[in-house]
Amino acid sequence: MHKRENVMIRYAGHGAAWPPVAGAAVMATGILSVGLSLTGFEVVSVVALWLATALWLLLALGFSALLLGDRRRWEATADTPPALTAVAATTVLGVRFELLGLTPVAVSLLVLAAVVWPVTMVAVLRHLPRRAPGAVFLICVATQGLAVLCAVLAPEAGDWLARVALGLFLLGLVWYVDALVRFDLRQVVTGAGDHWIAGGALAISALAGSKLLASGVWSDGAATSLRTTTLVLTALDLAWYAVLLCGELARPRLGYDVRRWATVFPLGMTAVASLSVAAATGVGWLETWGRVLLWIAVAVWLPTSYGFAHSLMGHARGSASPAAGNRRRPRSHR
Repeated sequence: MHKRENVMIRYAGHGAAWPPVAGAAVMATGILSVGLSLTGFEVVSVVALWLATALWLLLALGFSALLLGDRRRWEATADTPPALTAVAATTVLGVRFELLGLTPVAVSLLVLAAVVWPVTMVAVLRHLPRRAPGAVFLICVATQGLAVLCAVLAPEAGDWLARVALGLFLLGLVWYVDALVRFDLRQVVTGAGDHWIAGGALAISALAGSKLLASGVWSDGAATSLRTTTLVLTALDLAWYAVLLCGELARPRLGYDVRRWATVFPLGMTAVASLSVAAATGVGWLETWGRVLLWIAVAVWLPTSYGFAHSLMGHARGSASPAAGNRRRPRSHR
């Protein structure tokens, strides 16, 4: 029994090296899988999906092990905005599994995300600071992730789920305004990567709007209002994209940081939102733009994944070295 507890505690140490924001790796890889599927690269998309799923399982195991092995440390991270990546990542995977026709898996992920979302949101909202980095926009992203998955499943589940999605969509917009008020704008030129969520939150909001339009539940004035709102959100997202890109050019931050996953996700989400909004509204040039942005996101994903893997290997070597140092050296016999 003690041996099992020790193993779990050691694993918690490894899980702690993956902060909650590392969940953005699942979000980024998962949304690229969605984009690659939408553009016809199904084989690569499926590979990305299984990679995202494996990361999701590892992060879930690590977070659970941290809960068992170091409760105080778990509590210190569970009420911060990055903890909401657990919800967002789960919904992104759910959308991709639904595209594969695996509806039971998508529904299961929706239920899981719906259970975790209110508990985590309450904890996070109670501890939000007046000034915050880009991770604060995850209160919007997690909510809109649920809206997207509900809207995607609505044609099979019924109109009631589309109405739930609409409520979440509107609530997510409220959370975006709250996050924007708290966002430290200096992060545009000083942020380590998560400042890009300022635009990514608008992208996933536009995606939610496009999926609501595609559900076919809304008509006449409601459909027109939803279409206009979706296009405005898309325009604002692209404007943020330009502002954040200028900030990167003005002050390059080329070193690896785990928060760079929170850059890849908005890049991929903007691409997918453009593709989805183009299909739902008939604005053709957005499809071309989405395809271009998708490959930009893929290009950024490659060095980020390399840096992530390299940092994990470095942590593993660092964890192993003390144990190696404690071993007794064999005595030499003269």
